[in-house]
Amino acid sequence: MLSATTLTAAFDRVTDYWSPKVIGRVNDQLLKVAKLKGELVWHAHDHEDELFYIVKGELRMEFEDGPTLLREGDFLTVPRGVRHNPVADEECWILLIEPASTLHTGSQITDRTRSLDEQLS
Repeated sequence: MLSATTLTAAFDRVTDYWSPKVIGRVNDQLLKVAKLKGELVWHAHDHEDELFYIVKGELRMEFEDGPTLLREGDFLTVPRGVRHNPVADEECWILLIEPASTLHTGSQITDRTRSLDEQLS
């Protein structure tokens, strides 16, 4: 039998900032939750769009032509190939929807980069 998942309870699996956890799948799209604080890294995903939905807190998405502020309940789709840098001054909870092929930090490798295996754990 199928059972429901409470979105906020899914964040209990997230123990480190910038370390997304896969909580579901819709066709070839993964649903991931993450807690953010601080700055990630400037990067792009050459072949995938990614959707950010703000569950709690605020996120400033920096783009080369200026920032966009996202508040609780807002969502933003970053189109493929667009360089961006997520920044959270305070703890922020997000839901990400992106293809399974999406690399966490694009072609940029940092200490915050997480493999898909790490995100599935």
